[in-house]
Amino acid sequence: MSSTNASGPADIPAPPTPASEKVDPKRMIAFVIMVFGMFMSILDIQIVSASLSDIQAGLSASSTEVSWVQTAYLIAEVIAIPLSGFLSRALGTRILFAISAAGFTASSFMCGLTSDIGQMILWRAIQGFLGAGMIPTVFASAYTIFPRSKLPIVTPVIGLVATLAPTVGPTVGGYITDVMSWHWLFFINVLPGIAITLGVLALVDFDQPNLELLDRFDWFGLITMAGFLGSMEYVLEEGPQYQWFEDTSVAVMAVIGAVSTVLFFYRVLTAKEPIVDIRAFTDRNFAIGSIFSFCVGIGLYGMTYVYPRYLAEVRDYSPVMIGETMFVSGLAMFMTAPLVGRLMTKVDPRYMIGAGLLIFALSTWLMTWITRDYDFHELLWPQIFRGMGIMLAMIPVNNIALGTLAPSMMKNASGLFNLTRNLGGAVGLAVINEVLNDRTDLHIDRLHDRMNWGSATAVDLLNTLTQKFQGMGNASLMALKELSMIVHRQAVVMSFGDAFYMLTFFYIGLSALVIFVNKPKSGAGAGGGH
Repeated sequence: MSSTNASGPADIPAPPTPASEKVDPKRMIAFVIMVFGMFMSILDIQIVSASLSDIQAGLSASSTEVSWVQTAYLIAEVIAIPLSGFLSRALGTRILFAISAAGFTASSFMCGLTSDIGQMILWRAIQGFLGAGMIPTVFASAYTIFPRSKLPIVTPVIGLVATLAPTVGPTVGGYITDVMSWHWLFFINVLPGIAITLGVLALVDFDQPNLELLDRFDWFGLITMAGFLGSMEYVLEEGPQYQWFEDTSVAVMAVIGAVSTVLFFYRVLTAKEPIVDIRAFTDRNFAIGSIFSFCVGIGLYGMTYVYPRYLAEVRDYSPVMIGETMFVSGLAMFMTAPLVGRLMTKVDPRYMIGAGLLIFALSTWLMTWITRDYDFHELLWPQIFRGMGIMLAMIPVNNIALGTLAPSMMKNASGLFNLTRNLGGAVGLAVINEVLNDRTDLHIDRLHDRMNWGSATAVDLLNTLTQKFQGMGNASLMALKELSMIVHRQAVVMSFGDAFYMLTFFYIGLSALVIFVNKPKSGAGAGGGH
């Protein structure tokens, strides 16, 4: 006994790592390559957002036409993401991912070559449709090839990529356009895309294809799903700027969407081999996790839209300046991800989700005081809290939704889960646009009522502006125009504050939903290998 005690615990050999806990280095390298492919696919949603004016000028397009450079990608991606579950089972992860990466690369190259807005929209749709297969495939692979003990390391990585890519998209796009040209927004994908395609073909061996499923491919289900999701995305994208159903195209697409929705759900509930298997929603944690994913998507994509719009419209920032300002959130996400990985092994994920949503609500609450003078320094802490909150909420949501499902359900469930995040972003943008438009009109009316000849402040300001324009033509008329612009800008700023108020209360209320989530069991979920 004495000799044993003298030697101490340092001499006791560590227990060997169970075979089921080991990860093949080849698979790890393959997974890293796939993650980079997913990053490229998600990044390209927002990479054009800060450079649309340059693309518009280069293609001689109208403002309505150039908006479809982003809309076409989003619609195609939304349709393809749920389809990836069936295709992954039929073709296998290796073939599906290689086709997605190769198609994404080729269509990116064609986008860079085009000189016509119609061709650009077509190739962007193809790029979004083909590239979408990379996103849910990575999520499914993470929860099937890695043992559960490795998930606190792996899931922060994919969570970081899924949230960081759309956040830094405007930053990356602004720099590329400024240093080179907008064509390189697409050419930049070519060499990495080729490398990813070859790497996946050489290294991925996660599963085997089941080509017999292709014989039972549900074409009717695909058509109804495309009508359902595509029309929904169109209505949400175009509705706010065209007064919703007052526009013929929006009204027609709404009708097509309503009919397609009924037919789609009837088909998936009755077909022997449905195009999308929605049984995963019968799992309570997956259903609630998908709701959280939908709601986090509202904030993720909504804030990536609101901040650049404020900086461009009110502060008159260039794409590069917008990118530099927006980079703060991306940096906060990057710094928070390792901390979240550590907390996942020690803290109830429900507490992390609740804390993340409240921190995000704090970031939007700080912006409710927004004025036209808000600059980088005023936006610093709101953006830091925004990045921290998104990461604290999103990564545990991934685990709660996907971490307890059977491996056989993972591929379909991953597609559905990623779809909810994108649909949340689409709904969020539509609601935010509607709030900004309606509240701007309301504030303009109210400010006009106050800016009359009975207001000493209005008269003093008008006199000051008139003196400013003396000797430059019709000083009185120029002063009235300048005053109108000031009123409009103030109304726009006030509408941004209203949008942030709405998001603050929304996320405070959402944080209470965590009480309905069952805590995942430590031993549940996919294990290591197939």
